[in-house]
Amino acid sequence: MAADPTLSLEDFVAALPPFGRLIGIDLGTKTIGLGLSDGRRTIASPLETIRRTKFTADADRLLALVDEHEVAGLVIGLPLNMDGSEGPRAQATRAFARNLAGRRPMPMTWWDERLSTVAVTRTLLEADTSRARRDAVVDKMAAAYILQGFLDRIARAAPI
Repeated sequence: MAADPTLSLEDFVAALPPFGRLIGIDLGTKTIGLGLSDGRRTIASPLETIRRTKFTADADRLLALVDEHEVAGLVIGLPLNMDGSEGPRAQATRAFARNLAGRRPMPMTWWDERLSTVAVTRTLLEADTSRARRDAVVDKMAAAYILQGFLDRIARAAPI
C-alpha cells in the first residue's frame, strides 16, 4: 500500500506559498463537494458539486478546477466515526487522496469532517430552504464548512 500523501497541519501550512487559494473537499459516495478559499485564506465559499462517476473523470474535473483557480493545496475532509476511529468511508477517502497524489503531487492535509453535513443541513433547514435546493447545495456547502474550520484553525495559530 502506498504511503499517505497528506501532510500534518504544520507541514501543510509550511509547504504553501504565502498567498494562494485552497480547495476543501467533502468526498461522498455519490458526490464530491468542493469549497474554495480566497487567496488570503480567510473565507471559504461553496464552489461546485461533482457527481461521481469514475475516479479518472472525477480527478480530471477536480484538477481542472485546481488549475482554473490556481489552487495551492487541498484540505480533504476525513470522515471519522464519532469515537474518532476510521471506518470504510475514511479508508476510501484515504485511497482517493493516494490516487489523486499519483496524478498530481500537491500539498494535501486532512480535516476532521464529523458532523459537517449535519451542521450545514441544520442551517439550511433554519433558512427554510426547500428539499430540492438543500440537495443541490449541501455537499459544496459542507466542503466550504470543512475548509472554513481549517482556515479558522490556521488563523488562530498564526503569529500576530
